[in-house]
Amino acid sequence: MIIYGKQVCLHALEQHSEKIKTVYVAKKGILPNDLFHKYHDNIKFLEEKWAQSMSKGGNHQGLLVEMEEFEQSSLSEIKKNDFIVVLDGLTDVGNIGAIVRSAYALGADAIIAAGVKQLNFAAVARTSSGAMLDMPFMIASNILDTFNELQQLGYAFYGASMDGENVQDMIFDRKRVLVLGSEGKGLSKKVIAKLDHKVSIEMKHSFDSLNVSAAAAILIHRMGYAIK
Repeated sequence: MIIYGKQVCLHALEQHSEKIKTVYVAKKGILPNDLFHKYHDNIKFLEEKWAQSMSKGGNHQGLLVEMEEFEQSSLSEIKKNDFIVVLDGLTDVGNIGAIVRSAYALGADAIIAAGVKQLNFAAVARTSSGAMLDMPFMIASNILDTFNELQQLGYAFYGASMDGENVQDMIFDRKRVLVLGSEGKGLSKKVIAKLDHKVSIEMKHSFDSLNVSAAAAILIHRMGYAIK
């Protein structure tokens, strides 16, 4: 896959050298000296028009990296963790990337994307500023089968919902799953039926709702510390 943009590319070059194939440079001085020397044999210089073409018009900032395709984690790997975030039908790669970044920074252990058949992993890696390269992540083809397997292992399920209990008043199970609904529809009915608790964020001012990635950051932060 090809990622672009200075921050995500530098993260990949610094932390995931074993996955790097080619480094494309379209701006002089964009690479720090140590990375320039490290990847000297893998660097190709590009004209701006070719960099624009490779990034499909995106803001490449003069740096693109071709690396191995993103390798999803297996459920057997993910269920070894305590705190899992499930995305129920989310499709916007900007929101997904922001959630991955927050989840990694704030202490969630893994992410499962359900209700989608595929995702643009390169775009999610970019919008997560590279956090996706470090976070166990998988797409679940059947969310109910996944939930049943996690339930058998003793996980408690918490769904983000406007009519839920205030997250600030709650204490959470050690083995816990936070479920976040899609941008337009919220949690699906089949997921709601599986929840142990609904959780919400108390608003100081009357307003519709928070963006799902903003709400995710608040909920993940609280659920990372308030544990039984």
